[in-house]
Amino acid sequence: MNSPAALVVPTADARLGALWNAHYADVMAYARRRAPEEVAAEVASAVFATLWRRIDEAPADPLPWLYAVARRELANQRRGARRRGALLARLSLRPPGPLAAPDPADGAVEGVAARTALARLRPADREVLMLVAWEGLDAPGAAAALGVTEAAFAVRLHRARRRLEAQLLKEDRT
Repeated sequence: MNSPAALVVPTADARLGALWNAHYADVMAYARRRAPEEVAAEVASAVFATLWRRIDEAPADPLPWLYAVARRELANQRRGARRRGALLARLSLRPPGPLAAPDPADGAVEGVAARTALARLRPADREVLMLVAWEGLDAPGAAAALGVTEAAFAVRLHRARRRLEAQLLKEDRT
């Protein structure tokens, strides 16, 4: 016969709290490397709001899934900023110009040459490299965060590394 303690299932609140404690700092760090502090805080809040709504769908290893949600939320934030900027430009409240802020992740890379080489990569290549190098995800986790197969991720990572190496060689020659 099962004891009453063995039948206790954690509540959704308890599960959310445990996941928050375990992963909030990682999600916040991920967002901070890609956006200003205030945007990063909004993104982290939105990620855990999504987790709350889908708590029963959270995978056993939720960190790659949380990164994927954060990546989509950052994209939503950028699209919203572009729409607001375009509206303001149409209203002539501010002159039209680039709406995207410089990538704060560039400042995290040590060395001017590495920072410059990384900045010259396509955003998709930077994201692949950052998921592995800065977020510490393995291939299956990074593939899940990007919503691609492991094979597709391996190809993207290989190509991004080659492009970064080519950029670093350019920097050495200058």
